[in-house]
Amino acid sequence: MIITRKVEFSASHVCRNPQLSDQENAAIYGLAANPHGHGHNYVVEVSLQGQPDPITGMVLDLKELKEILTREIVDPYDHRFLNHEVPPFDREVPTTENIARDIWRRLEPSLNTAAHRLHAVRVWETPDLYVDYFGEVPCST
Repeated sequence: MIITRKVEFSASHVCRNPQLSDQENAAIYGLAANPHGHGHNYVVEVSLQGQPDPITGMVLDLKELKEILTREIVDPYDHRFLNHEVPPFDREVPTTENIARDIWRRLEPSLNTAAHRLHAVRVWETPDLYVDYFGEVPCST
């Protein structure tokens, strides 16, 4: 069984790689490379896989899941300039892909137990753009 809980946060970021020139950053990231940054109202969906407890009927108490998501996602990300206030984005470009990976890393220790495991993280940057992340999966090139 898979359960999913949603949280939201607002944050700003700049998509720029300091190893690239201004022209290269503009060519790759377009307007998102503006050094002053821009913001989004992100929506994050976290899915957990497991079997319902025979006594409670729940994979995980949804109140506990909400507390974990607030502590690990909303509190560190909400109303922050990601590049300057949220590691690892002081050294990594805060693309939606990298944000999804970072959220997975933050949640994995709390959500992977003998009873359930993290199944997916979906990060919506805009109403028509999201990234799904399922953990580290080797990619063939």
